[in-house]
This record gives sequence, structure tokens and C-alpha cells, in this order.
Amino acid sequence: MSELNPYDKFLDGRALDTILAATPEEIGRLIEAIGGERVNTAPAPGKWSAAEIVAHLADCELVFGFRLRQTLAEDAPVIQPFDQDKWAANYRGVPASQALDAFTALRGWNLRLIGGALPEAADRPVTHPERGRMTFLTIVETMAGHDLNHLGQLQRLAQV
Repeated sequence: MSELNPYDKFLDGRALDTILAATPEEIGRLIEAIGGERVNTAPAPGKWSAAEIVAHLADCELVFGFRLRQTLAEDAPVIQPFDQDKWAANYRGVPASQALDAFTALRGWNLRLIGGALPEAADRPVTHPERGRMTFLTIVETMAGHDLNHLGQLQRLAQV
């Protein structure tokens, strides 16, 4: 596993744009399979419900989008980390459908940016204070691995 991308172990060999484009529909399918009140029920104390996972994905899509744009607009920027648990404190009661709508809109907007930027911008440098020097492509790889990690969690919730 790369320290630059803690989610690279989830990458499965598919093209990054294929993974990123498929995620919103896959989330919708899994939320439907989980269904009813189960979507709002945490599987264990201290764990996120399916709805909270989708809210987290929507928040992360905002963050990834900003990081991608900052990397394109600035020379070797330093990006800001965030505490996902503190952000998650606001997720209770957010409907999964609303979080999915936000995620889907943001993902579409980010895919448009990524598609127009790659491959030319792949090596544009960016620094993460905790992970070190990265590139535009590292951010895209992180997005895809992050998707697959959380899709795996939703798949496990759908099977319970």
C-alpha cells in the first residue's frame, strides 16, 4: 500500500474513470438493496450507517474536487487535510437519497474536470501535509480506491 494513496489496495485493475463513473449508480443499487430503516441503522456502535457512508462520500467528493482544482490552478499547492469523524458529526438524519444526489452531482462535475485535465495534468505536483508529495493522478487514484473501500462496506451491509 502506498502512503501517498492509502486506498490503492482497493484498486482492482479497472480504469480509474470506469470506477469513478460507475460509483453513483452502484451506491444507488446498494442503498435500495439495504432498504427501509436499515439504511439509517449503524451496524455496530461507533460505525456509520449506510446513509452516513453516503454522506461521507458526498463530503469527500467536495474535498477531492477542491483538491483537484487547486492542483490545476496553483503551482505545487499544499492541500488541507480534514478530520472525517468531526465532519461526520453532522450526518445523523441526512437522508441517503439526498446524500446520493449531492454525491452524484459533484462526481459528474469532477469527472468532467478530470476528463479534460488528463493525461496532461497527471504529474502536476501537490503536497498533502500527512502523506507527502503527490500528483493530480494520485488524487484521482485515491478517489477510486476510496470509492471501492466504501462500496465494499455498503455491499457487506446489503448482505446482512
